[in-house]
Amino acid sequence: MSKSKWFCLKKNSDNASIQSSISSSTSNKTLAVNELKIKAREKAVSKKLNDIKRLMEVDLCFVLDCTGTMGSHISAAKDCILQVSNYVKHINPNIKLRVGFCGYRDHDNGIDRLLVFDFTDQYEQFTQYMQNVTPIYNLDLAEDVLGGLNAAVTQMNWQNNTRVLLHIGDYPPHGRRFSYLKDNYPNGDPYGLTAEDVLGRMQSNNILYFFGKITNHTDKMLEIFHDIIGEFPVFDLVGGDPLVLINKFIQATSSSITYAVSLTSTIVSSSNEINSMQRKKIIMNPNVPDWNTLSLQKGIVMWYHIPKTLDELKNPKYFDKSNLISKNFSYKVASQPFSSGVEKYAYFALDAKSNPTKDMVIKEYLHIGKRNNPLEKYLEAVEIFTVAYFLSTQFNSIAEQKNIPKVNFLNVKLLRYNTFCFTKYYTIEPKLQNSEYKRFNANTGVITELRPILEAFVHFTYEYTKGYLVVCDLQGIELNDDFLLTDPAIHCIDPLRFGGTNFGENGIKQLFLANHKCNDICKKLELSHVNNE
Repeated sequence: MSKSKWFCLKKNSDNASIQSSISSSTSNKTLAVNELKIKAREKAVSKKLNDIKRLMEVDLCFVLDCTGTMGSHISAAKDCILQVSNYVKHINPNIKLRVGFCGYRDHDNGIDRLLVFDFTDQYEQFTQYMQNVTPIYNLDLAEDVLGGLNAAVTQMNWQNNTRVLLHIGDYPPHGRRFSYLKDNYPNGDPYGLTAEDVLGRMQSNNILYFFGKITNHTDKMLEIFHDIIGEFPVFDLVGGDPLVLINKFIQATSSSITYAVSLTSTIVSSSNEINSMQRKKIIMNPNVPDWNTLSLQKGIVMWYHIPKTLDELKNPKYFDKSNLISKNFSYKVASQPFSSGVEKYAYFALDAKSNPTKDMVIKEYLHIGKRNNPLEKYLEAVEIFTVAYFLSTQFNSIAEQKNIPKVNFLNVKLLRYNTFCFTKYYTIEPKLQNSEYKRFNANTGVITELRPILEAFVHFTYEYTKGYLVVCDLQGIELNDDFLLTDPAIHCIDPLRFGGTNFGENGIKQLFLANHKCNDICKKLELSHVNNE
């Protein structure tokens, strides 16, 4: 062999060895980086799960008008609490509840003006105390509402991390700003209390406000309260029939508890953010715009093919950016959001080139953060939809045979909009029909509206994927023979998939397996029994 050939072969051999070494080194570095990412993510998830556990501990305070017209509502509050505690224990066993009471009358009632019964987990004691609460008639119509709310905030021993104040009354506070009803104190509270001070103190103590409405006399009060603290749930508590009223109390109280736990445990952040959903004064426009006045915009929509097998679903490389399908897209979008959730704004939009045009919804994340790549965040949302859609088709193929209503997900795509200065990303999906939008369960394990079919679907996703993941955070609309859902979350044993709402293997154990109670739909689907006793 000539020297030159030998050198050439030697050089090629050395190059191959170097390339192999570089490849091996790169692979090792990638593994090391992934291990660090996994450790960091598991640490963050562990903290979140501990926070969620703390936020399942609830203080619930009834603030109740105890004047002459409120006798039936006082009785309903007394009669509902045992049923509420049993309901919560059965549906959401992780929630631990303390209950308290603050009653208010008026300034002419002396020592009977305010009643305070501090928090207890002994519900019989609460019921016994309420037996002795009686309504007292007064000469005017306005009541000491601000005094009652202030006493609830300052005199009750709030300890738990989720704090619920359910205010029930039929007349407004004193002062002409609230009404022109008969009022012995038309200039306002004689002790100088203002709604701004009382509600501000309430929020600084991280207490979430809910209202049970009985008459229209409180409409102006609610408007003023909304201006001060933003949005809050209002329940219909009108009712003459005692049984109907008790059922309304049970529903309002249970909804307040699950809503509050769902909200606080979803935010899982600093105390300054606990009330953020009530404090927000984002300018919303609930009306569909006049599309003729809006200009046409052009972007690109992207999506993944639906996996054909479980192996494809489990393979993160299947959801690589290189596998995205894309096409040009022409659309119009409202200038203001019509809704805002914990994570996203939602805007009315129009698919302008389809025939006929289609009503759509464009969603934008509220806070992405400097360290996060916006594209990655939106791709995660599309990946979650794709996985949920695949699993729903598997569920529905069995459900159809067994005459079980179907579970469907809206088709979510990524929308990219380019200008000369920047690139923006959104998700886009078909607009839901005009039905009541509900959140049925949360990724924190809280069931907000019990639907056995949806709880069985969550169970199905766990069993079908052999414990790899569960699809949760089910929200959308309920139709006659199916559910149409959007914005699900996924807990997965791979902690690096499915974004910040994935609480990993421990999330599956603590938030699904520890809570799930198999129902008749689980049995119909022949799912393995989840033993969490």
